[in-house]
Amino acid sequence: MKHLSGPAVLAWLVAAGFVFRRFQLRWGATAAEADGGLPGDDFLSTADLQSTRAVTIKAPATDVWPWLAQMGQGRGGLYSYDFLENLAGLEIHSADRIHPEWQDINVGDRFHLAPAASADLEVGLVDPGSALVLRVPTGSPPGPFDFSWAFVLQPLPDGATRLLVRERYACRQWWARCLVEAVEVASFIMSRRMLHGIRSRAEGNS
Repeated sequence: MKHLSGPAVLAWLVAAGFVFRRFQLRWGATAAEADGGLPGDDFLSTADLQSTRAVTIKAPATDVWPWLAQMGQGRGGLYSYDFLENLAGLEIHSADRIHPEWQDINVGDRFHLAPAASADLEVGLVDPGSALVLRVPTGSPPGPFDFSWAFVLQPLPDGATRLLVRERYACRQWWARCLVEAVEVASFIMSRRMLHGIRSRAEGNS
């Protein structure tokens, strides 16, 4: 690159950034999965940014669902990089087995991301064996953006399951878009690990 002009280097960096952005927002997902509708999309009428990430799990949806049902801080964790989450004081401890006492999850329940209640999400949709959708709690003080987080299980003909994770953001402030873009880079790193973590647990228990 030392022989390229300044504008050429800038153009290369912009192009590389665009390719990486598209890659991380659709990691593991097909074009149909990334562009298609999923349960929970209707919680936000429009989204300024949407990511859809996916993985194939060699286990039936009934074996994957218990791992989703027990997620959350103080429950089964998030199956991602616990040590990074705990550096931020989130006190996340990902379970390596299914806990029957954490399987009951209902619409309106609080989903803890951290010990502080201000970090809570709310369960917006529960379709056992099929979909779990989280959202910003109704009635909470408006932040810079609204948010929904969907976990969707789609059975495959061979008995395997596609797990799709979708995040949708609707910005309330003009500057929130920059914040959301930064959040999504971190989310890519943690979500990729989460998807692998759920897959390994579900396949290991099938």
